Amino acid sequence: MKRIINKPVLLVLILIAQSSVLTATARGDLAADAETALRNLRSADSTLTNLLNNSAGYAVFPRVGKAGLILGAEHGKGIVYEKGKPIGEATVTEINVGPQVGGESFYEILFFETAEALAGFKEDHFEMCAKVNAVAAAEGVALNAKYQEGVIVFTMPRSGLMAQVAIGGQKFRFKPVNALP
Repeated sequence: MKRIINKPVLLVLILIAQSSVLTATARGDLAADAETALRNLRSADSTLTNLLNNSAGYAVFPRVGKAGLILGAEHGKGIVYEKGKPIGEATVTEINVGPQVGGESFYEILFFETAEALAGFKEDHFEMCAKVNAVAAAEGVALNAKYQEGVIVFTMPRSGLMAQVAIGGQKFRFKPVNALP
């Protein structure tokens, strides 16, 4: 006899799988983690320096955790920079559905092409959908990367293994420096 796992049980399993990744972020110093993420991403692709210097701003998420089994979720916290200076914190959250299994942790960095794109992000009007593709960080990739809807996204795995063909979208929240505790 087959047993079907109901949705609440599945969501609890996803949250348990993600909890170790999320608590590690809460304990660490987010600014130091963001700087480490930037160093590691630059090591993977030295040409990211051009984007860091020429973009209107960028958001660095040093530890995004993702887990899924048919339904999936991801969450991470990061630092937002404008002209190389930190201006606030951001969170990324995603709920998705589709064939998937596993869990992983990765770095994610978003580059904003214009001041308007960065302003939209800061006003919480930014959601990343299927139209904006993430690019795996590797040497020289940033040279040919093109902005899509005013943003370029790079990711680099940290740990774990995830297989998925899911549909979902990332939602971002921004908190300016002056609003931080």
